[in-house]
Amino acid sequence: MAFRNASSVIVVVLCVELFMACTMNSGASGENKGLRFSGGQDGGPGQAVPVEVMALETGEIEALLRFSANLEAEGQVQVLARAAGPVKTLLVEEGDAVKRGQVLLRVEDEEQRIKLAQVDNDLARARREYDQQLVLHKKGVASDQTLATATYELKRLELMRKDAARALRYAVVRAPIPGTVTQRLVKLGQTVNVQQPLFDITDFDTLVARIFVPEKELPRLKVGLVARIMARAGHHDGLVERIAPAVDPRTGTVKVTIAVPRKQTLMPGMFVEIALVVDRHHNAVLLPKRALVYDNDVPYAFKLAGEDRAVRIKVEPLLENRDFVEPGSGFAPGDQIVVAGQIGLKHNALVSVRRGPAEPEAGPAERDGEVGPAAQDRQASTRAGGKKR
Repeated sequence: MAFRNASSVIVVVLCVELFMACTMNSGASGENKGLRFSGGQDGGPGQAVPVEVMALETGEIEALLRFSANLEAEGQVQVLARAAGPVKTLLVEEGDAVKRGQVLLRVEDEEQRIKLAQVDNDLARARREYDQQLVLHKKGVASDQTLATATYELKRLELMRKDAARALRYAVVRAPIPGTVTQRLVKLGQTVNVQQPLFDITDFDTLVARIFVPEKELPRLKVGLVARIMARAGHHDGLVERIAPAVDPRTGTVKVTIAVPRKQTLMPGMFVEIALVVDRHHNAVLLPKRALVYDNDVPYAFKLAGEDRAVRIKVEPLLENRDFVEPGSGFAPGDQIVVAGQIGLKHNALVSVRRGPAEPEAGPAERDGEVGPAAQDRQASTRAGGKKR
């Protein structure tokens, strides 16, 4: 029994030694057949990295600063009552267009007319008295004091007459500016008091939008710049009309007033988004943003050098929008740029090229989508924005 166990152990040991010997021989004969590393995305001495490329094209690109605002009318007034009394005639309604000086309503003016008639009567008597005293003074009969008293009374009543005539005029309410009656605040027969609001009148030809631009953008601002106004009712172009001559120390911004075109769809109080065009380049090289890679926040792009090599080039943006960057140098129309597969790619990497589709044009609605007060400072700090046409 012991002999059998010993024989079994010997057989197992011989099998193990035979297996190890075979393994060593196999390794020796296959010395040059170890694993080959492709080098992956580093462009090492292995298989080429598959990438997608496209040819650079030229087009127009714009530098945009984006803001949001509410439209307001500079020609907007509230008409107040300047005479007290019941409204006897109401001549306009909300939505009516009015001219400057047009009668809007009339207040009961019987009291004012009576007052004016009384003053006219006293004034006529004072004039006769003054004429008599003037004749007597010339003859040496009336004293200087008597003539001075008559003169004073005459002037006092003349002033009273002007005041009474003005009170009568105030009983007729006229439009102080041309425009449209946007609100009627009084009813026919209602008794009004002095300084009581009667109407709101708005001149829709004076619509403006006020934006507040960071002071670092001042060198790029000037009167006449185009401002694209985007509202739910449609898109319109306005112009920079005024630039405030002072910086607000609390916010570090400058107030810019944009004249808005007269459109039936635009009204005061409407919320709009504004893209201020501060620069525009024609025939610019348009580098797709999807081609960019970043190294320590510095943008780079890969360009084909020959048929199977990609070189890394630093991108110095001149202008940019949501889809494209205009590089300062290093790129030209027709250059083959890597737009997919460039993540982790190294300079002068070996690549396998697959041609990509042409980049679609960016329409007006596709311009840089970052808008609103929360994004104003960040977007204004970018050096440019715009669209390809």
